[in-house]
Amino acid sequence: MVKEALCIKVLKQFGEKAIVLSNKLGIKDEKLEIQRSTEFIYIPLAHEPSKNELKILKEKIPTFEIQTYTFPERKKRVTSFVELLQDKLPPYLLASLPRTIDFVGDIAIVEVPPELETYKGVIGEAILETHKTVRTVLAKAGAVSGTYRLRDFAVIAGEPKTETIHKEHGCQFRVDLAKAYFSSRLSYEHKRVASLVKEGETVVDLFAGVGPFAVLIAKTHGKVKVYAVDVNPYAFEFLRENVRLNRVVGKVHPMLGDARQVVEEKLVRLADRVIMNLPEKAIEYMDAACKTLKSEGGIIHFYSFINASDSLENMKLRFTKAVQKCGRKVEKILFTRLVRETAPYEWQIVIDAKIR
Repeated sequence: MVKEALCIKVLKQFGEKAIVLSNKLGIKDEKLEIQRSTEFIYIPLAHEPSKNELKILKEKIPTFEIQTYTFPERKKRVTSFVELLQDKLPPYLLASLPRTIDFVGDIAIVEVPPELETYKGVIGEAILETHKTVRTVLAKAGAVSGTYRLRDFAVIAGEPKTETIHKEHGCQFRVDLAKAYFSSRLSYEHKRVASLVKEGETVVDLFAGVGPFAVLIAKTHGKVKVYAVDVNPYAFEFLRENVRLNRVVGKVHPMLGDARQVVEEKLVRLADRVIMNLPEKAIEYMDAACKTLKSEGGIIHFYSFINASDSLENMKLRFTKAVQKCGRKVEKILFTRLVRETAPYEWQIVIDAKIR
């Protein structure tokens, strides 16, 4: 659509000053696009300038004219995929649209509710259009489950892939979301734990996945040793690659196998700090965590789930009792927090504790 409107016609050399001034005076028409020719810039006006506005313009701009000109209307900028879908979905379904998107590298991940199943392709294309760095949109097709903590995905738009490179805190992580667990929502935790590690420490990451904790710790400390354990052979191969990719070979030591067995065979009494990011089952591996801590003790970063019928205080009690059963003692709870909501009325939590 085009529209004839009053404008300021000004030489290009004074164009920027005229645009800034017309914005400041509130006379520029924001609904129309500024036009340019070889010599001039045409700034659309919302109304005819008053005597006082003309006086200010003449004081600041050496030469200009007020005339009429034909302008195209400005295209409305779509800022979210929800906004883009307002004309493409029945109004009663708009409230069901997913409000959060997880981004891992150039892959976007959404949860599409059953009532929107027939529109998942349209939703995927809208996400592609509003997030220019995204190449693939995946829809969750099941819950995280199994020994390897995997979920099924369906490609609903873009390139048919589940593998990508995710960048986080100066590190790069190659991951295949269909073969190895990874959550970009834990970015803050990766950074927080890495910042607590002291130079010279030995860290054991019992459920390392593709290495987001282990690699970042090694990347941000000059003198550390990190043993990164995982039972998933696919995650282990990505972990090895990410160690090379981030140039922390010799500082991160990937180890394939069940955490309890690996500790028993190779990691007894080595660790100053243990990371237990396996919320579903971490408490079952408290014996392995306590066994890998040095004789004098150390720090455990313990992750678990709680729900509305539970509480963080109750989880602290269960954690403390589990440590005591292993012949150790919780000297002090250093820190606790709700990490993220994982389902309605369910949260992932973290407990940092000093153990002796």
